[in-house]
Amino acid sequence: MTKDRFYIEDAGKHDGQIVTVRGWVYNKRSSGKIKFLILRDGTGLLQGVLFKGECTEEAFGEFEKLTQESSIEVIGKLRKEPRSPGGFELGVQSIKIVQVADPYPISLKEHGVEFLMEKRHLWLRSQRQWAALRVRSEIMRSIQEFFDDRGFVRFDAPILTPSSCEGTSTLFSTPYFDEKAFLTQSGQLYGEVGAMAFGKVYVFGPTFRAEKSKTRKHLTEFWMVEPEVAFADLEDNMLMGEQFIEHIVQSVLSRKAPELKILERDLTELENIKGPFPRISYDEALKILEKRGIALPWGEDFGAPHETALGEEFGKPVFVHHMPSDIKAFYFKQSDTVGGPAVSGTGKYALGCDLIAPKGYGEIIGGGQREESAEVLQRRIAEHGLSEADYSWYLDLRRFGSVPHSGFGLGVERTVAWMTGVEHVRETIPFPRMLNTLRP
Repeated sequence: MTKDRFYIEDAGKHDGQIVTVRGWVYNKRSSGKIKFLILRDGTGLLQGVLFKGECTEEAFGEFEKLTQESSIEVIGKLRKEPRSPGGFELGVQSIKIVQVADPYPISLKEHGVEFLMEKRHLWLRSQRQWAALRVRSEIMRSIQEFFDDRGFVRFDAPILTPSSCEGTSTLFSTPYFDEKAFLTQSGQLYGEVGAMAFGKVYVFGPTFRAEKSKTRKHLTEFWMVEPEVAFADLEDNMLMGEQFIEHIVQSVLSRKAPELKILERDLTELENIKGPFPRISYDEALKILEKRGIALPWGEDFGAPHETALGEEFGKPVFVHHMPSDIKAFYFKQSDTVGGPAVSGTGKYALGCDLIAPKGYGEIIGGGQREESAEVLQRRIAEHGLSEADYSWYLDLRRFGSVPHSGFGLGVERTVAWMTGVEHVRETIPFPRMLNTLRP
């Protein structure tokens, strides 16, 4: 990349200068003797204006040839113009055509979702998709910043695994030479290995769930970040999650506010996402749901209506802790009471916590304190119908210097959906994988 390369997002540094914009035609129009050209270069939009006398005669001729998404190089003088996209305007002097695009299939009119998904490779160029994925990029940057600045070690877990983290019903399997392997549901179990070696780690990568779900909150391939900390309990875990969410929300607000405005996101809502977050037990959540007319029998997991109601109750992310043991994975520490001492055994409650986002976006963090007793884990593995041989290495963590530890997982796409306000998670990842979506 050369020093003098100009990008539209840096227009404020070049006011009054002659610059070369390399990009694509987003739109164009004529008004009498003046011609307007909206350019995009991947970092933003810039309006170019062609006046006779300011630009060459050839530029007018080239302008007429241009179609939507034609690639071009434009030379002109940059000047402030508050009415233009980005607050600047380019006085065009010359146009060099790199390629005249074929008739573009995605126009500015409305298109159906099915059509747009088939053209996902082109749909990504539209302003709303561009803005959502720029926010995604910032969220992923701020995730790493949060943990790196706090001394966590990034600990990469394998994608191909010999066993499941939360049961085999939602695993994608694949032949692996002479045996069967699975695409990982979660890097958590491996993160626990890292916590015992480095004290505090985070796993960050793609995960897979073979769930036949068509809701707006589910993908079959999605990204998760999973911190794991030795000598940490449930309370430590909720505090870390709270600080983590506040950090990434405020980072996006400070660095991607223009993108959020394109998405018409209410910035005041995000500005209020600061700790402490409300914390309620599962039992307290049931009372709130009963009051709101959507009672849930004790022992059942929340569905979308219940999560939406809890989000409305508080207007900001809320932690629900001490969930019933029977609806949580085998590795959770248990307790007989809410707020009472943790027990290793058959406690009524799991020392887990879910962070539920407002506006119906559901659980964005799920985690809790892990069981540190090898004997209890052996029994729990059997109760869940899992093979102890598959988890012998995991049990070793409890045999050689076991300590209390905790962690959580955050789904990136659901977090992006909540922060951007987009309706469906398919718009939060470049190429979404869903029940009936494998291409492009």
